[in-house]
Amino acid sequence: MDFTSIANPFLFLLFAAATAAIWIAGIRLTKAIDVITIHFDLGEAFGGMVFLAIVTNLPEIAITFMAAKHHAYDLAVSNLLGGVAIQTVVLVLIDVFGVGRSAPLTQKGHSSILVLEGVALILILTLVLMAKEFPSTFIFFRTTPFEWLILFIWLGSIFVVAKRSRKAGDSKKHAQKMEEMRHPHAPFQGGPSLAIWTLIIGAIVTLLAGYVLEVAGETMISRFHMSGALFGGTLLALCTALPEISTGIASAKLRNYNMAVSDIFGGNAFLPVLFLFASLIGGDAIIPNLNPTDAYLTALGIFLTGIYIIGMVLHSKKQILRMGIDSFIVLIVYVLGLLGLGFIL
Repeated sequence: MDFTSIANPFLFLLFAAATAAIWIAGIRLTKAIDVITIHFDLGEAFGGMVFLAIVTNLPEIAITFMAAKHHAYDLAVSNLLGGVAIQTVVLVLIDVFGVGRSAPLTQKGHSSILVLEGVALILILTLVLMAKEFPSTFIFFRTTPFEWLILFIWLGSIFVVAKRSRKAGDSKKHAQKMEEMRHPHAPFQGGPSLAIWTLIIGAIVTLLAGYVLEVAGETMISRFHMSGALFGGTLLALCTALPEISTGIASAKLRNYNMAVSDIFGGNAFLPVLFLFASLIGGDAIIPNLNPTDAYLTALGIFLTGIYIIGMVLHSKKQILRMGIDSFIVLIVYVLGLLGLGFIL
């Protein structure tokens, strides 16, 4: 698809329409996945880490695969690593608009399972920084060994979370949730079959909208002589994070706090896995060629994740401006991090 002949007003309109489609689909996806996880007794954390995390990252999947096909890695890499930082900040929005004055988000969702997910995310992002220091000739099955190790850690974390969810009694709410689903005023009217179809259709809409964002984004970068790293790590990352924002707030309003947090941590852990598939498609070692901006955004993502892990361990009840202390610190650190980004561009 070529957008180069489209006038600027229509290009911006396409970008906005794709963004709106991602937002609306995200809300419907949350309710559908909630029904699926309840019906099959999968647990909130597992549902957020696997189903919700992968589906809400479909825009990033589309952008990464298209960029790898065209060997335009700067936009994809910056979108993925910038997405980790900005999606962590999404927890601030969930804290304010999804939970509100009742309690901080990490007071509502602070299980050991979520802490494990956060630690797995930090391990994966640390591997990204380590892999950057190796030469691009360090190849193992068309990519570096680090991409395969990232995939192994991600799959291992899914296995551990699924096992711990059962042991932790995450399924104790199953009967209560099943009863709530039958209520005439339930947020999702329909059984698991309708929920599965909603999931499929919502995923297709999200994927197509992500493709439009990628093509429109590349066109705007070329037309307005913008920095691909800056655009991908900020504006495009924000737009592709909209599914996490809409699904996270919707999950919190459904009182699925573990799912809301697990969607962010699980989704962020999944993003670096896409480097493996991008390398296999493009035939290039991507991580060793990361620029300083990408490494900076990766370190920022680690820092922000660490703050929330501390918040989950301490789970303080104190709030500042309708958000937990950890969310307030994350917001300040992220703003300062963006200001610092200007010094290395």
